[in-house]
Amino acid sequence: MPPFPAATTTSHLALLVLFSSSSLFFLYKSLRLRRKPSPARTATPTLLFASVTGTSKTLAARLSARLTADAGFPVRATDAATFDPDDLPSVHLLLLVIPTHDGGATPPSAAFLSRWLEESAADFRAGALLLSGLRFAVFGVGSRAYGETFNAAARNFSRWLRALGAVEVVPLGEGDIDSGDLEAVFEEWNRRVLRVVKGEEVGYGANEKNNGLDELELEGEDWDDDDEEMVDAEVDMEDIAGKAPARRKNGNLEGVLANGVHNGVKDMVTPIIRTSLEKQGYKIIGSHSGVKICRWTKSQLRGRGGCYKHSFYGIESHRCMEATPSLACANKCVFCWRHHTNPVGKSWKWKMDDPLDIVNAAIDQHTKMVKQMKGVPGVKPEKLDEGLSPRHCALSLVGEPIMYPEINALVDELHRRHISTFLVTNAQFPEKIKALKPITQLYVSVDAATKESLKAVDRPLFSDFWERFLDSLKSLHEKDQRTVYRLTLVKGWNAEEIDAYAKLLDLGQPDFIEIKGVTYCGSSATSKLTMENVPWHSDVKEFSEVLASKSGGVYEVACEHAHSCCVLLAKVDKFKINGKWHTWIDYDRFHELVTSGKPFNSRDYMAMTPSWAVYGAEEGGFDPDQSRFKKERRHGTAALRS
Repeated sequence: MPPFPAATTTSHLALLVLFSSSSLFFLYKSLRLRRKPSPARTATPTLLFASVTGTSKTLAARLSARLTADAGFPVRATDAATFDPDDLPSVHLLLLVIPTHDGGATPPSAAFLSRWLEESAADFRAGALLLSGLRFAVFGVGSRAYGETFNAAARNFSRWLRALGAVEVVPLGEGDIDSGDLEAVFEEWNRRVLRVVKGEEVGYGANEKNNGLDELELEGEDWDDDDEEMVDAEVDMEDIAGKAPARRKNGNLEGVLANGVHNGVKDMVTPIIRTSLEKQGYKIIGSHSGVKICRWTKSQLRGRGGCYKHSFYGIESHRCMEATPSLACANKCVFCWRHHTNPVGKSWKWKMDDPLDIVNAAIDQHTKMVKQMKGVPGVKPEKLDEGLSPRHCALSLVGEPIMYPEINALVDELHRRHISTFLVTNAQFPEKIKALKPITQLYVSVDAATKESLKAVDRPLFSDFWERFLDSLKSLHEKDQRTVYRLTLVKGWNAEEIDAYAKLLDLGQPDFIEIKGVTYCGSSATSKLTMENVPWHSDVKEFSEVLASKSGGVYEVACEHAHSCCVLLAKVDKFKINGKWHTWIDYDRFHELVTSGKPFNSRDYMAMTPSWAVYGAEEGGFDPDQSRFKKERRHGTAALRS
């Protein structure tokens, strides 16, 4: 093979590498011999993105617009799925916006590009010259709540590209969607990219020697990690790429009041999240709580039927307040009806509001929403008057209410006002369950029955999620008051695990098991569920009957609410007396027992279930004192299931 010319000026050279041991050869495509760059205007960049929730696509689109407007390059943001990696050697500047998928994996749309880079970086035939003419910058979208896998995909892309000889001209940008720094970090990364593209800065990788070639010179301002400290604001920004959070510059806090950071303690709900939740009908209370009027509250105000809790436990739906003292959660469930616009976290890191203030504000906001029903066709004046005095509180609106450090004080305040409590926990905080004071009815969400499916369905933040889940069920068993397993069936995800569910019954030995078909909340970038994943009521009934039979007679099917696609299993030895079910609650008796301060159990405040609510009754759980109202559906062939 002839030697290379002593002085070549050609930037692309086809290089043939021979291997005498195996007669293999490898052809380098468009290999560029790197020369010392100058801060001149660069060629049009290639901008790629991979997106799971839509955030990365939004950020890439913004960068595209900035490059077009500020740098004069008509750059189009391109899905990585459509890009041929074989074209990389001919790319001058590569810009990547990459999120991290489940378990630190690369998103599906960038899987081929990822595999190409990984395999090339590991191939000794490729070496560190394959992409030596390429300059690149990577921005990662991830969450520190996932620990070691935080922005793993972006870090891998950066590492593989450098291993192939490419020069990283802007430091890896690592945005955290759950601590509020995504916007600020992206803006800084964006600014650096623009300087490189416009020729104002060569790039920070230019000060590194690579493969014995000339040392590149860095011009422009130096990167200084201490120059600008981002202020965390724990907020889930999947699907939201809005305004930048507060930032600390030169020791001074900027934009503090506008961004919910006070004296270094952040609000759980930032202005961006507040706006998103308020659009969904939430009334945000203080810095971390919320209340929203339930459609069943509206329904019973009009005498059109109550929710399944009315059928199963005798609550008055028009007097029920749906609230939470913590909008944050430790899971990102695939069936989340809030589309993950609430914050996430594994521990309490935020400013904490007083429980009395939360209760007062919740009742105030709830009664205002009830008052707004005045004049609505069908609303009954007597029901409206009753609705202004809530008697039940469903602490299940969204998030994880048990995370709130003063949850016991909040529950005490509700009970002091003779408001019953129905608290739902997502089975990730067993110690919090143990520390809870008596609750009218305590739920644990049992969203799946195996470790693998629980990870897929709940997408938990904790690495020891399964152990926490099992310990939560065991903690439930220690409670003397009414306890419930709440199962949400999702066809194709967890509805086929009936034997595994049966094995979990012994751990918590709950008084009741609620089995409900998943509610389809429309399409979302954060969830792949469709109407095909929604079981019919007949499916839920069949599942319930089989699960009851597998309990060995411990549980029987007690009630149903066909409209909610929900069935209740109850312990026979506790709640079936002389052949009659007693799943309803004597609420006055419960408050007497709480006030007494003496120990009591679930048998002490039960009441007989009316015949119309019993499983198999002709009414299907619909209160005959209410008027059944059916909307005229006009959805063509895509009829909704009720």
